Amino acid sequence: MKKLLFLVLSGLLVLSGCSSSNSETETTTSESATTETTSVDDQASEPLTVYLNDFDAIIPELFKEKTGYDVEVVVGNGAETMSRIEAEKSNPQWDVVWMDSMYDIYNLNLDGQLMTGIEVDNASGLTDFFSALVPEDKCFYPTGAHSAGVIVYRNDVWSEADAPTSYDDLTDPKYADAVAMADPGVAAPAYPLAAYFMDSLGLDGGQAYFTTLFEQGLKVYPKNPQVVEALASGEATIAMLQESNAYSMVAEGEPITIVWPEDGAAASTRVAAISASTDQPDIAKAFINFLLDPEVQQALVDAGDEGYFTPSVDGVTPKADREADQPKLAVADVQFGAENEADIKAWFADYSAQ
Repeated sequence: MKKLLFLVLSGLLVLSGCSSSNSETETTTSESATTETTSVDDQASEPLTVYLNDFDAIIPELFKEKTGYDVEVVVGNGAETMSRIEAEKSNPQWDVVWMDSMYDIYNLNLDGQLMTGIEVDNASGLTDFFSALVPEDKCFYPTGAHSAGVIVYRNDVWSEADAPTSYDDLTDPKYADAVAMADPGVAAPAYPLAAYFMDSLGLDGGQAYFTTLFEQGLKVYPKNPQVVEALASGEATIAMLQESNAYSMVAEGEPITIVWPEDGAAASTRVAAISASTDQPDIAKAFINFLLDPEVQQALVDAGDEGYFTPSVDGVTPKADREADQPKLAVADVQFGAENEADIKAWFADYSAQ
């Protein structure tokens, strides 16, 4: 019944023009043979439904191989997925949500939509950094984090001596009309970037920081791929750019240098949570446990461009070119980021429109 309702809702969403980053919602269900099983208290009568925004090409197969259970993934960008969850609030069609939208997902918890008190064996392997991000009520677990905004610059315009090395440097008047970033109200990784400044500098200090950038000609694009285009064309010569986009530009031979701020680059954290309404709680917990398996996270790192992230558990080897840059992440407090999300996005939108 849940899946029938889901198909009806999906049809309505398509008719109303909702779409994912690939122009429409995509669903994938694993069909591979079982090679390994995990013991759980109940058996899945239907595939586990997971809402996610990346790794859809490999997750169904991996989960089937690791656990013997089917998973149906529903792909959409962060805004689309949260809109879908809101539309289904009275009759949720998802079992697990797994996205790099920690603050959005924590807001679901504040609204009573998440299962709490989740206990999974592989949580014992979390690193200190990620263990500290698990909420007290254990409503979600982090599976990794990537930088929402490493500093990048065109090295055919700026020399190493003249280029910025910290976020503070970006307010230097010599960088007027040169700096770009993605819109925190549109791009999922851009909100954690804005939240980092508003948390670390205080709301007034964060607003003052961005006000200075705006007054000096900060260029704001809807998403990171548009920031990439601006850098490639020379429309912008410096940016706070999501890291996989930055490393892709370097790999493609663009004249781009990546700088990781010494104090840490603002992080976008990917977390997994379970719907309080799931009728397959044991399978859902098995999925969370699966995501915290070092072998699974290694497979995600090795998967391609989206593998540029810091794994949340020990025993995983990050990408070599990223490790050579000695990456350090910094993250806004989850409670602060969740409770202030609407206000921060509204302030940013209002100022951008001026």
